[in-house]
Amino acid sequence: MMNFKNLLESIQNSSQVVPETISSQFLSLLERKILSSNRISIFMSQNIIETIIDCLIMNPRKGLEENAVAVLLAIEAHNPKMVITKFWDRMKLQDLPQPNILQTIGKLLLSQGMVPYLGTTWNHVLPLLRKAQTEEQRLGLCDVINGLTTNALKHLALGSVGEEAMDISKEMLSFKACLTLRVLFNRWLLKTKDKGHLTEQTLSILGNLFFLISPPKLKCQVCWLIRRLLTLSENVKPFYIIQCLSQLLEALAVSGSGGKNMASKLDDLVVLLCPQVNWKIRADLQLFQNHKMALKSFHTMTRLYHSKMVKLFLSIMNCKDIPKVILGLQIFRDVFQEVPQTMELKVEVLKTVINLITEDSKPVRMPLLQFIEQLGVCNYFTLQQGNVLIKYLIRFSEIESTSDEEIRDLAISILHLVPLPRLIYLLCQPTSPMVFITLCRTATNIAMKAQALNQALYLSSYHLQSTVYPSPQLLFVNLLITSLKPYKAKEFGTTSLWLLLALHPLTSLHPVIHFKLGQVWKREIPDMIHILEKHTEEDFIQEEWEKRLLLFSSYTLLAINNDCWLKDLIKVIFEKIHSFKWFQQKEEKSFLYRLIGYTLRVSDDPEFVSLILVNILNSSSQEEELEKRGIGDAISIVATGHLKTVLNVLEDYSSMLTDKDTSPVLVLKKELQKKEWIKICNTIYIAYSRIFEEINFYIGADVDSILSIIINHYENCIIQKDKDLKLNYLNSVVKLTSNLEGLDQPDFYFSYKIKMVYFMMELIKQEPSTSISSPIRQKAMMVITNFRNLKPVLISEEKRELLKVCFKNVIGLPPLDVMKAVASPKESQDTVNLFRDTMQALRKMLEGLVTEMPTSVQNYWESLDTWLNSQKDCERERALWCGVRILSFTARKHNFYIDIEFSHLGRLVRFLAILCQDHVDNISFLASQAIYNLYCIMLFKKQLNQEKKDVWEELPKKEGVYSACVFHNDTSEIAKAFAEYFTPKQLTSLVMLSMEGLVDSRANISLASGKLMNFVMKERGKDILKVDEIVNGIYDRLKSQLEPATRKETLQALCSLAGNNTHSVMTLLLKRPLPWEGINMELWRAFGTQRKTTINVLQLLISILEERHYKQGYKEMSFRPVAVTCALCEMLSETMCKLALLELYPQLLLAVLNHVYWVIEQNVPQKMVVYRKEGIQGSKSKVFDPVSCALEAVKTMLIAAEYYKVVTYADQYRGWDLLSSPKYYYVGVIELTSGLVRNCDSNILHRIMREVKPLLYSVDNRQKVMARALFVQLLWHQSVAQTLGENFLSHLIKWIREPNLIMKEIGLRGISNLALHPGQAGTLASLLPVIGSFLKEEELVVVQAVKGLRNIICYAEGIVTKKAFCSISNQLRPLINDERDQVRISAISALSHMLHQVYKFRPGPDTRKVLYSFLVPLLISIQDNNLEVAKVCAKALTEWVIGIGWTSLKETFQHTVITDHVKILEETCKCLVGTNQNHLVGKLLFQSFGFLQNPQPFIRAAAITFIGQTVMKININEIYEDDVELLLNALQDLKDDPVDSIQGLVSITIKKMETTYGKTSISSGLQLRQNFRIFGLGTKKRLFKNLKSREEGKKDLSKWSKLSFWKSSEDSIRQGDSFKRRLHMFPRKILPQSSLLSKLDLDMSVHQVQKELKLS
Repeated sequence: MMNFKNLLESIQNSSQVVPETISSQFLSLLERKILSSNRISIFMSQNIIETIIDCLIMNPRKGLEENAVAVLLAIEAHNPKMVITKFWDRMKLQDLPQPNILQTIGKLLLSQGMVPYLGTTWNHVLPLLRKAQTEEQRLGLCDVINGLTTNALKHLALGSVGEEAMDISKEMLSFKACLTLRVLFNRWLLKTKDKGHLTEQTLSILGNLFFLISPPKLKCQVCWLIRRLLTLSENVKPFYIIQCLSQLLEALAVSGSGGKNMASKLDDLVVLLCPQVNWKIRADLQLFQNHKMALKSFHTMTRLYHSKMVKLFLSIMNCKDIPKVILGLQIFRDVFQEVPQTMELKVEVLKTVINLITEDSKPVRMPLLQFIEQLGVCNYFTLQQGNVLIKYLIRFSEIESTSDEEIRDLAISILHLVPLPRLIYLLCQPTSPMVFITLCRTATNIAMKAQALNQALYLSSYHLQSTVYPSPQLLFVNLLITSLKPYKAKEFGTTSLWLLLALHPLTSLHPVIHFKLGQVWKREIPDMIHILEKHTEEDFIQEEWEKRLLLFSSYTLLAINNDCWLKDLIKVIFEKIHSFKWFQQKEEKSFLYRLIGYTLRVSDDPEFVSLILVNILNSSSQEEELEKRGIGDAISIVATGHLKTVLNVLEDYSSMLTDKDTSPVLVLKKELQKKEWIKICNTIYIAYSRIFEEINFYIGADVDSILSIIINHYENCIIQKDKDLKLNYLNSVVKLTSNLEGLDQPDFYFSYKIKMVYFMMELIKQEPSTSISSPIRQKAMMVITNFRNLKPVLISEEKRELLKVCFKNVIGLPPLDVMKAVASPKESQDTVNLFRDTMQALRKMLEGLVTEMPTSVQNYWESLDTWLNSQKDCERERALWCGVRILSFTARKHNFYIDIEFSHLGRLVRFLAILCQDHVDNISFLASQAIYNLYCIMLFKKQLNQEKKDVWEELPKKEGVYSACVFHNDTSEIAKAFAEYFTPKQLTSLVMLSMEGLVDSRANISLASGKLMNFVMKERGKDILKVDEIVNGIYDRLKSQLEPATRKETLQALCSLAGNNTHSVMTLLLKRPLPWEGINMELWRAFGTQRKTTINVLQLLISILEERHYKQGYKEMSFRPVAVTCALCEMLSETMCKLALLELYPQLLLAVLNHVYWVIEQNVPQKMVVYRKEGIQGSKSKVFDPVSCALEAVKTMLIAAEYYKVVTYADQYRGWDLLSSPKYYYVGVIELTSGLVRNCDSNILHRIMREVKPLLYSVDNRQKVMARALFVQLLWHQSVAQTLGENFLSHLIKWIREPNLIMKEIGLRGISNLALHPGQAGTLASLLPVIGSFLKEEELVVVQAVKGLRNIICYAEGIVTKKAFCSISNQLRPLINDERDQVRISAISALSHMLHQVYKFRPGPDTRKVLYSFLVPLLISIQDNNLEVAKVCAKALTEWVIGIGWTSLKETFQHTVITDHVKILEETCKCLVGTNQNHLVGKLLFQSFGFLQNPQPFIRAAAITFIGQTVMKININEIYEDDVELLLNALQDLKDDPVDSIQGLVSITIKKMETTYGKTSISSGLQLRQNFRIFGLGTKKRLFKNLKSREEGKKDLSKWSKLSFWKSSEDSIRQGDSFKRRLHMFPRKILPQSSLLSKLDLDMSVHQVQKELKLS
């Protein structure tokens, strides 16, 4: 894009050409600049307008057009006239402007500034309308017309001000709009199908034209317009037609009337608009708009022609076409408010609606109800036929009457339009619950709305017509009954209460119930409603709700406080009671009895109360149990207000049971007397019982009196006593006394309690002991239980007697199967049920005794001992049921502020744990229940003790961890749970008893004993007494044939005991004689299975091994440490000991290694057996002496820690053999440590180092040697050697200065290891002279010194490496040919590594000179008979030739067999001679002379071989005779060598030289010189620089083996010049090649000599 600034300048300067393409971005910037300018010149505006217009003409793009319009609107704000003028000027130049120009004009015309030019613009547009041919042109003109009409209508709406602003009058606007309308319909042919888009656009702009045309003129055009629109509706979307019609109707409605022309077209319009009305379509926006516009049109037509439209709608509703009826109802309902509501209209409408209700077409229901709702709004329910509508609504308002919830909701909603008095009347009629809820809720809502509007509810007709409407008492009772079941039909109670509240506002002049209730109900009813709303039917407590309703009734009656009103209320209640049936409405009937009680309680007249009570007792049938209960409820409630009156009435009434003179019972027939007596007795006792329940304070004397009356009733019974009477009497007594437990009389002494208990005991004793046929036992024990909270408390003797009687008569009964067999088939199940209930009563009685005296719980349990130990399963089970109940009740009560002691807790727990394994499943299950309850008791006691001491610790929620099921399945959990609660004495008792059970013949019992003992010891082993006795006892029982599982638990038990009493147990076991038997080893293996025990045992064993033992003979030695190693071998063989072992690994390792050193010093015979290890199946067991046992302990320890590779490493490097050798023990420690360093984690190495350091300077030499050996080899590991703050080198320097060779070797090894790590070699380089001084020591010291030198040089860098190598070369070189194999191997190997390192730093001439000095010693050593020496020598030679650059020999050394040293030597000598460095050859030959005098024969032979092979490669004819003479002199002295093979080899070599120069022998130096005198044939080469005399040469040859040849000059052995000149007088004789000794012959000779040397 061209720069904005340049474009702007080109616009401002008319002489410049504006580019044809202008972007949208430029136009946006231009718009902002214009809007931000205060003033723009006319010239500038003109240029911009012309530029924009040209741009639109040349580049018609949509995005560009929008930005161009924005710019023109910005210019229009400064100069509006110029903008429109420029456009019309351009339009004059063309027949028709481009469509985008027209669209731009249309947008501009919408602006405020174009108002003065609307008329002019319309004048320009009208001709163009006729000229436009293409759809694009016409669409553009539509935009222009839309802009004109929209702006014109906007200003016409402003009145005269808007008209004055325009350049055209209102009349002219009407004319031009009419003209434009004609042109659009006549010239544009809108009905053509391919003009669809144009037609829609045209119809969209017609609405504005309709409003511009004057109403008279528009009414004239209506018929024509509607015809044209109906014609277009076939090809155009309905929306545009409907929109156009709607706008036409609105334009007509402006005048207030539609005119006759429109009225004539209403039918056509209804037909056109009805299909577009659809209430169900909302997702489709287009259809929704059609629906909205069509309804709008119907509203307009109804407003203009309401009479005619109503007739049309009613005719549609009366037709048989259901869809049309539905549509008619919907449309009529929507426009109903537009219709004037005359009586004539209402009659016609109701008639049509009633017809539809009669037909009751299902599809019509919803629209009909919606229409009825509209009628209700217009008060149609008050008409004479409105009842039909209300019944129709009630029919659909019932919740379960229809599946269409929407219809139901709508019907309920419409009911709110029904007048309130009518709804109240309907509520009082019998209806279904659903209808009641609906009507009730509707009436409530109406009343609440009236209250909100401060409108008084005038219900005079409801009160005045008492014969028609129910009385206030009946209304009150009815509403209470409906509220009784508040969740019936979900909202029964809530709706009833809301209605009560709504119908009794505080401002009501005519309250419904009573005029005093306003304040009470305003307070109480909302609280009750809140209760119902807060709960659901599932969590609702019906009893509490009934109490609340009765309390509400009580408040209501207190507020009324009118006995006449109360009498009427009681009368209504009795009528209701008699109308109800117990089997149908027992809750309602019981509620009404209690309501009677509350009614009488508020009465102030005792005589009235007494009279009503007597009537109740005498008039009631009392046949039904519920009836008696209801009477008792009523009497007990009355007693809360009139206690004395009630008691007097009951006492008078009970006289019928004992007074023979006045009792009406005796008047009855004899067969009816007992039934009547029992009925009266039951009613009285129920009444007493309910009185106890209602009144539980200040009634002690009355209760005692009632108890005396109860006993008197039975003792002085007026009829004959039998079993049935006794049972019924007891039933009544049970009911009466059942409420005594809640009696709050803590200080009252009930004198008749003891008498009552003994009375019940006598009844129990009278029952047969061999069968059970009645619940007399059960009832008697229930009565006793009911007295548990009353004083006095039974004393111990009374309780003991009571338990004895009850246990004997219940637990002592025969087995249930036996009792069932005696009974008839029908009675067998009854017998089962009766016995079950009797047992339950016994257990409840035991609970009562616990409540009376919680401290006697253990005594109650001990009373069951006889039955718990019975041989009869049934008696054990029953007794255990009782025991479980005692413990469970005690645990539930949580009453532990009273001290409840279990002095025999251990015995009890063990007994229950064994019972958990009983063969009777139920007994085992009950035992687990009992022990769980006992555990809960102990846990609660512990918590209580903590609270008392103000010490609180976070206790685990063991109730959730433990359960009866857990205890039943696993005896070990019992031990874990109870361990903390035992005293040491109880603990020991439990263990001793469990130990006895190990040998029980029943496998499950013995296993349970083992588990119990195991886990008790695991938890509390440290508190056990008599440890020695227990250990010996377990040891003895392990000798028995225990079950595998029991044996395992027993071993684990002893393991736990050892973990807590390690010293005592270990002392006993270690004293047993070696070798141990299998039980001992089994025990030690068990000690490796528990981490705690393993750690404790290992710590003790380590302390034993660390004890200082002096060197003794094996006969005097202590075998306790030996026993420790045997124990370790067994204990560490368990895989589970790994973690515990790793914790003590360093200490144990040092202790065992120290023991190894000690035991090998004892010189124990190898045949002494101290340990046997079982072999794999089928193999013999291994036996071990003390030394091998100690080594086996080390191996076992490594394997247990999973350091398998360490064991393998020790095997590979003979570590075990070295450890067992007194001389090389320290080497074995080093090798073992090497394995640890290679295969163990650095963490364990650091831990070992920490344990080793304190022992480095121990006074015990064994510990010191072991510690130092470990110390130096641990330095092999980098992380150990680089430990911060440690000065390891200082220790090593001290040790190498000690006189002990072992310490020297250990110190040197440490230095060697230190040199391996970065940064150490440079520091250690200063020790090279010191280390070099050890090269003359013993073999092992020398080897370590060589390794130290090697590592220092190999791990140094640069010049340090080369200087160090040169400084030690003279000391290292002799060791390559040392007579000690290990020294030779280490020296050559070290040289190999040194060479590799030196070559990295490009050795200079001096260093290379030193390097050449090692060639001859290496070539000598490669001929060694020791294969290891030859191997390392070959490697060193390979490094040597690579560094020197003799690459041709690299392949020779790498691919030639090492034993073929002749070939190696031959190739090396050939390469040496081939260098043409005669002085180097001479130096090496001269160096080899020193080896000719070496005491080792193979070295002398190797030197001869080297000289011979080198001479073979030299052309002797080119060598000076004195050099040859020197060679011969060196060989001549070996002719008399003591080794014959060397003599032969020398002879062969000399013979070769002899053959070379043509003589068969050389007898002397003179002969040799004569034979070798050759007259010169050119320049001779000098091997040796100077020669000495023969005598001096011989002297020197004898010293060569002792001199450093490389360091001294050959000049010292050269002869004088005279001798040299004499040699030149005898020139050499050159012989033909064929006369020379062949290479094959020479090689065969050499091999023969070597063979002889090997044999020697």
